[in-house]
Amino acid sequence: MTSWQKVSLVLAILTALFLCGIGIAIAEASMLGIILCIIGTILVPGIGFSLKKRFKEK
Repeated sequence: MTSWQKVSLVLAILTALFLCGIGIAIAEASMLGIILCIIGTILVPGIGFSLKKRFKEK
């Protein structure tokens, strides 16, 4: 498993956890939790795309 694949796996797991967190926050009626999980769901793949670009340039 290459280093990029390891990083990609971790980012995918984090994104899935944030998506699960949205559902849990909705069940608990926590607006703060919903907002934080949505932000995390948007940021983690964005970080992944920027890292992918850096790995391709090397």
